[in-house]
Amino acid sequence: MSDEANGWAAPAASGPIDATVQLPGSKSITNRALPLAALASSPSTIRGALRSRDTDLMAAGLRQLGVAVDDTGADWRITPAPLHGPAEIDCGLAGTVMRFLPAIAALADGPVRFDGDPHARNRPLRPLLDALRQLGAHIDDGGTGRLPLTVHGTGRLPGGKCDLDSSASSQFLSAVLLAAACADADVVVNHVGATLPSLPHISMTVSMLRDRGIAVDDTTSGAWRVTPGPLIGGVIDVEPDLSNAAPFAAAALVTSGVVRLPRWPSPTVQPGDALRDLLSAMGATTALDESGLIVRGGASVHGIDADLHDVSELVPTIAVLAALADSPSTLRGIGHMRGHETDRLAALATELNALGGNVTETADSLTISPKPLHAGIFHTYADHRLATSAAVLGLVVPGILVENVETTAKTMPGFVGMWSALAR
Repeated sequence: MSDEANGWAAPAASGPIDATVQLPGSKSITNRALPLAALASSPSTIRGALRSRDTDLMAAGLRQLGVAVDDTGADWRITPAPLHGPAEIDCGLAGTVMRFLPAIAALADGPVRFDGDPHARNRPLRPLLDALRQLGAHIDDGGTGRLPLTVHGTGRLPGGKCDLDSSASSQFLSAVLLAAACADADVVVNHVGATLPSLPHISMTVSMLRDRGIAVDDTTSGAWRVTPGPLIGGVIDVEPDLSNAAPFAAAALVTSGVVRLPRWPSPTVQPGDALRDLLSAMGATTALDESGLIVRGGASVHGIDADLHDVSELVPTIAVLAALADSPSTLRGIGHMRGHETDRLAALATELNALGGNVTETADSLTISPKPLHAGIFHTYADHRLATSAAVLGLVVPGILVENVETTAKTMPGFVGMWSALAR
């Protein structure tokens, strides 16, 4: 049952889980495919697109710029048109929308205003805005480097060279690369930060640009050269979302059960594929064949010492597994997660410790020493990954109440129903 005043009562597993889970499409691929299709020289069809709050916001933002996005059927159809303002775009709490679309709006003719949820105004944007200005964009952010802001588009982006500190988010770099495809001249982006998180997501952007006919030279470490040209339309296939697989696969591990995930792609551009090795290190057995991925839990969950710099979307689930393990864990290289939907390091430490855990945070890591956990409220801070990881905890810790579980609609509408069916 749910306590409506405090949250959703995460179901406890009555025994080892045995389930097959059909994963929705990848948010990361969908929200790159949409702007690429909007900038293309001919219509596109996106097959297997994720339908969620984040992707709906991306589609709505492109419509505001004049692009026709027909998402009424199973396949989404995008018909490009000259981008224009005036327009107002709601970013919600979607990092891809608040980073990718301001870069795209620099190519529009007219002013485009951006704002979002209250938490969105805390997410950093200054390095991206500064880089776009170096390329000739005109942006008014009131000096805050955050939402709300207005991009005063002139219908073109001159191009050239820019220095970009993408240490806080790889989305800054991906945003510039996407817009660079339609600049007036070559764009050279030099990363000047100390670290570069989520490199696989940058590789995903580069791969998708090349698939659409855009030349990207990334042979020099820390630098990317994009040569503008006509973006090819056509069909874009979206893989299942491997990051969204994490809580379901983790369910097999914590209950010593089995979960089958059909259509797991191999090879794939998604960093979420690292889940297979992480779960294996923590005690699961994984098998990948033409039918998909099978995850089997062992007798216990093992702690790990892992650098998760490139797979931060998996960290909330891995942290919960670590709290249930038979030995301590250290999750390193994840300081950039403090700028995600919320400060995920602080949130995970706070919520797990409130339930009896022993989590210590540093600027860049979490150290988790397992202790017996008890019932209580798991606050989610409007963060979908925290909500789904709390559901994993609830399988083996009875009495977990997940505050604002509806936030899972950000990337996985229908999560509650899928999870309840899993836990039966």
